[in-house]
Amino acid sequence: MVYVSRKEHFNAAHKLYNPAWSFERNKEVFGPCANENWHGHNFELIVTVKGTPDPDTGFVIDLKKLSTLIRVEVTDKLDHKNLNLDVPFMKDKLASCENLAMEIWKILAPEISAISKYGVLHSIRLYETPRNYVEYFGE
Repeated sequence: MVYVSRKEHFNAAHKLYNPAWSFERNKEVFGPCANENWHGHNFELIVTVKGTPDPDTGFVIDLKKLSTLIRVEVTDKLDHKNLNLDVPFMKDKLASCENLAMEIWKILAPEISAISKYGVLHSIRLYETPRNYVEYFGE
């Protein structure tokens, strides 16, 4: 099994806030991330595809096609956006890094299978800060 990864970058703002809770409860649980005026991150997204190389090309997936797919379907829709307000696939979801990674998986998994007959989506790794990231394996 070979694992092929592509790293992309986007900037986005969000607020962690549960509308079912009081302002005080949100502040207690989410701290400054519940700031009513939002806050932003420089996100790093790493998409990993696993598979066996195509005997004709040696590729698990064409990285140029993967890059274009990620840009068109994900980063163009997230870059310089407010995750709570501007991103349709995050509507009515808490804009946590965990939820965002799972939504990105839902978008990319079928598209990757469509552009690579030798690879499948293995993981989404999403860095919110240089020290904090989530990883999702579609489980």
